[in-house]
Parts: sequence; structure tokens; C-alpha cells
Amino acid sequence: MATKTFVGVFDSDHAVLAAARAAHRRGMNIRDAYTPFPVHGMDEALSLPPSWLSRACLALGASGLTFALSFQYWVSLFNWPMNIGGKPFDASPALIPIAFEITVLVAGVGTVATLLVFRNLLPGRRAPLTALGATDDKFLLVIDDVPDQELKAFFKEHGAVDVKEVLGGAK
Repeated sequence: MATKTFVGVFDSDHAVLAAARAAHRRGMNIRDAYTPFPVHGMDEALSLPPSWLSRACLALGASGLTFALSFQYWVSLFNWPMNIGGKPFDASPALIPIAFEITVLVAGVGTVATLLVFRNLLPGRRAPLTALGATDDKFLLVIDDVPDQELKAFFKEHGAVDVKEVLGGAK
């Protein structure tokens, strides 16, 4: 029996979620699900691990804060010390606004850049399965390594409006 990659096209988020849960219970190899908006519970149905992006954002924010405070202290203590109104050279409250702004800037821009690089979403990349309506109003479930007839029957049983074979897989 030949095993190929097939895409089930669904009209509703409830149907694709039920199909993903059933496929997970049967032990099918779910490659991905494409939806026009986030579907609550899909990450559990696909058994996706928790996102590491929040930890990356925290690390980037901490590095931005460290850089901002270190640079300001270096400038105010060693490079260009200025006596302004009798304040000490390392007046911490004066450094907080700039440190906050740099923290937010580095965390925000760095998180977006990290997401784009690690998820291969860089400019010029062709979006997968756009011809099947994945970005419009259809919900797609991509399953591979299951015999043809069994997979087609599974998709029809769970309410798929269309079943397509994907050449070379949907990566």
C-alpha cells in the first residue's frame, strides 16, 4: 500500500478540531493544521509542545535592560561624568526611563526577529497550500504516512468537504 500526504479541507473550526483529535487518538502522523484564525484546543489536538517564545522574549528583555543600564552607568561614571545640580554620578532614578525603553525595544524587535528566523517566515518564502483556501475561509488538516483509502475514508467520516493529495508533502 502506498502512503502519501493528504490534505482534508473543512468548512468549520469544530470539524477540523474533531478530526485532529480523532487522528491523534488513532495515532496518525499529523503534519500540520492550517486555519485562517487560531482554533482553541488545536495545539493540544496536535500535541504541540509549549512555546519557547516567551522565554526568548524574557531573555532578550533582560539583555536589553543589562545593556541599557551598563551603558548609562559607564557613560555617567567613567566616560563623561557631569555634576548636575549636585546629584551623584550614578543617580539610578535618572537612568530608569531610558533603560525601560531599551528593554521594551530589544524585547519586542528581538522576539519578532526570533519568530521570523526560527519559523522560517522570512520574506520571499512561498506560503504552503494557499490554493486550497488556507488563508481565506477553509480549515486544512495535513496527514501523511497513512494508506490512501483509509485516510480518504477518515477525512470523509469527519466531514471534510474535499480531500487533496499533496505532491512532495506540505512542508
